[in-house]
Amino acid sequence: MAFGTLLSHKFRAFLTVLGIVVGVSTVVVIASILSGVKESIVSSIEDLGTNNIIAFHFNIAGTGRRPSREEFMRKPLTVEDGRAIEEQCPSVQEVAWLGMPFRTSVRIQYRGKTLRGADFNGCSYNYATVTNIRLANGRFFTQMEDSHKIPVAVIGPDAAEAMFYEADPVGKQILIQGHLFTVLGVAEKSKLGSLISAADNFVLIPYGTFHKIMPWEDMHQLYIQARPGVRPLALDETESLLRRRRGVKPSEPSNFMLTTPDRVIQQLDSLTAILGTVIIAISSVGLLVGGIGVMNIMLVSVTERTREIGVRKAIGATKRDIVFQFLFEAMTLTAVGGLLGILLAIAASYLIVALVPAIPAAIPLWAVITGLGVSIAIGLVFGVWPARKAALLDPIESLRYE
Repeated sequence: MAFGTLLSHKFRAFLTVLGIVVGVSTVVVIASILSGVKESIVSSIEDLGTNNIIAFHFNIAGTGRRPSREEFMRKPLTVEDGRAIEEQCPSVQEVAWLGMPFRTSVRIQYRGKTLRGADFNGCSYNYATVTNIRLANGRFFTQMEDSHKIPVAVIGPDAAEAMFYEADPVGKQILIQGHLFTVLGVAEKSKLGSLISAADNFVLIPYGTFHKIMPWEDMHQLYIQARPGVRPLALDETESLLRRRRGVKPSEPSNFMLTTPDRVIQQLDSLTAILGTVIIAISSVGLLVGGIGVMNIMLVSVTERTREIGVRKAIGATKRDIVFQFLFEAMTLTAVGGLLGILLAIAASYLIVALVPAIPAAIPLWAVITGLGVSIAIGLVFGVWPARKAALLDPIESLRYE
């Protein structure tokens, strides 16, 4: 009966559920984009190594804020801290470090062309092993090249494309701060590179060489690889050792940050949950408008079918029968709108992936079920008043209604 009523007024029904269609499709598309982006970032973070611990002297991971003045005043971590962790923490397998040019504006050139926006760092020879950097071409520098401060470099795929176009960069020389460096290798495209433009635009040189050309730079990040299965213990040992080395009293908070991939993922979950809630709440205005439209058209339907309601009551229909009839009609109307919205969202997600491959859009099952459930619930909520109004009509007055 509900479908029959819809088919008898096809265009009116379509206009009525248009708000539901737009609201549901918007919510599902947003959920699919957020889900796809999150999966891509999580996969990239896990690629850094699930057993890794990252140490830095101030906390910027996942906070979305600039470090405080107190954090900037902290003493940076040192290479000696990394070596001490490797030697004195039994649960730690290996430590790599990254030197960052905090005070220096680095200039990287090839044949007069300057590389823009590149992330330049000096790192230990084992950095690629600890952080799972894979090379598409060439090789990473060795311990000998690091200790002898050889001017060599490994570059990211975006940096290679920007400087060398289609040519093979391996063996060619680039200019860094006026010093000639030979390119040893080019990294593979990372999963994060499709989402963050700077993720694959980097230049790495041996830490010894970095310290030779920029001896004043003292900002370091440590990458601590725990032995398999004992990362929590390695985290505790590292924190205890760094607190002792940095003179932190038992009553004082740590003046450094230790983070792990799962902590970053937890922060990412919180961020995407807040972002998703805000965006979905805004897009739910379409659902509210759609619900008001459904209630309005159902009230019109009750008025139009007053005589039908009187006939039904005259031949034995109870108030409950009338309520259920109009509630089912409202819920069927919004359910059809929800299905149309989901189909539109699926089509839009495929279109987004086709047009902008950098934006992953994976439609989660929970978004489809939620979208359909919410659309049916809107029909239930906004159909109550029209259904109750229909049920309370006097059958004699209804039969006389023209």
